[in-house]
Amino acid sequence: MTGPTTHFSTLQRLLHWLMAIGILTMLFVGVGMVSTIGRQYVPLLVTHKTLGIAILVLALVRLVVRFISGAPPLPADLPEPMKLAAYLSHVALYALMIGMPLIGWAMMSAAGYPIVLYGGLRLPAIVPQSDSLHALLWSAHFYLAFAFFALVLMHLAAALFHGLVRRDGVLQTMLPGK
Repeated sequence: MTGPTTHFSTLQRLLHWLMAIGILTMLFVGVGMVSTIGRQYVPLLVTHKTLGIAILVLALVRLVVRFISGAPPLPADLPEPMKLAAYLSHVALYALMIGMPLIGWAMMSAAGYPIVLYGGLRLPAIVPQSDSLHALLWSAHFYLAFAFFALVLMHLAAALFHGLVRRDGVLQTMLPGK
């Protein structure tokens, strides 16, 4: 029998870094998309939709892998409020990684717009067409994007705090190598 792991599995680390790149790209593509009316709008929109669905799929895979593989324990000397903050921030990250693409998909469905991804893949509508629902979902998607960005910045700050200030090994659990 082996003791608790000191690192996330290779698959967990790969999913984490792929999603980190995807989420940061998504946030910047989203900003670029809503701030243009030029010819770049449609390619940015297709990229945004495709990345959103990819992030949704990867987040669901990642959640299953997390339930199967678990996570390294936090340092025993980490104060309880910090442990709670770590737990709640991860719950919020997963909720947004899954919720944001679903809200975006529902928003497009409510507007009656087709959800067409790269390669011409069309997704079905997931809510009925409704102007009022579209407006509500648009607002939710817009404001939650800012919350998501803030949470990503807090996650990065916490990782750097653990790696550079506490030097407690938490950051190393997600870095490549042993």
